[in-house]
Amino acid sequence: MTMEFKRRLPIPMEIREEMPLSAELTAKKQAFDAEVAKVFTGEDARKVLIIGPCSADREDSVLEYMNRLAKTAEEVKDKLIIIPRVYTNKPRTKGTGYKGLLHNPNPEAPDDLLEGVKAIRHMHLRVIEETGFFTADEMLYPSNYQYLVDLLSYVAVGARSVENQEHRLVSSGISVPVGMKNPTAGSTTVMLNSIYAAQSEQIFKYQNYQVKTTGNELAHAVLRGAVDNYGNDIPNFHYEFVMKVIEGYTKSGLKHPAIVIDANHSNSGKKHRQQIRIVEEVLNNRLYDKDFKKYVKGFMIESFLEEGCQKEDIVYGKSITDPCLGWEDTERLVLDIADKV
Repeated sequence: MTMEFKRRLPIPMEIREEMPLSAELTAKKQAFDAEVAKVFTGEDARKVLIIGPCSADREDSVLEYMNRLAKTAEEVKDKLIIIPRVYTNKPRTKGTGYKGLLHNPNPEAPDDLLEGVKAIRHMHLRVIEETGFFTADEMLYPSNYQYLVDLLSYVAVGARSVENQEHRLVSSGISVPVGMKNPTAGSTTVMLNSIYAAQSEQIFKYQNYQVKTTGNELAHAVLRGAVDNYGNDIPNFHYEFVMKVIEGYTKSGLKHPAIVIDANHSNSGKKHRQQIRIVEEVLNNRLYDKDFKKYVKGFMIESFLEEGCQKEDIVYGKSITDPCLGWEDTERLVLDIADKV
């Protein structure tokens, strides 16, 4: 037998009961989610900014970053709705290496998913309780979404997951916006099909139950660039490409067409400072076409306390996965976006 069952993990309900969200914060989250929904339906002209570390690996540095970000968010709240990245699950291109807080509560220790399911909820809760933010995470494993179901105000489905049937069907039962990234090969048809599936009613097996969903009208496109057959990055944030996606959206009949531009990954070639230039170009393109301005709802940006990345957790507040903008650049960029939208 090639699969060894190591231990039973707590079911999501057990973890939620152990670390509950207060009634007061639950009510605040409902109000916040309603505001975010209005951006994606076009009822609110503000833009969304999903911003934060590539991976949330340490509570102390993540909380320091989030507290700084909360002060900046207050300054720009009339123009931007900020949803911080607290990404606790990390996809790996080759399937090995650091897979996020869920797998490695201690990045230097062996995998420990028992402590991991507790650690991911604890970190999200601390961010919410100490900053007033409600958070975003990537749905790497659809079954794990339930550990955070009452905390997240935005969910991302990554480029490697967007073609997966279960990710699409579970997205149809999520009540907050779900960003469906274009796959790594770049197909917008695949991305739009994933949005169609997520917006549709579905019946499927989920955690030993037959479930039925009503569809998620807030599922939308995230453009993160592509990779060709030779490993070269192909950006897809430029005006011409975005307009083709908008054309595909309008022909598809999908509800609430919306695009979020991921400024890192294959759009930047993981050259983190290019995120500033990419955001600037997208903001300028809004001036030339009313549909571009209407359908581009915001950005994903990777940033942390310290600029760049490192292979081991040596420098406090520096990413151990993809390179990020440092805090000074982050603050300037957020204020610049607010000034121009």
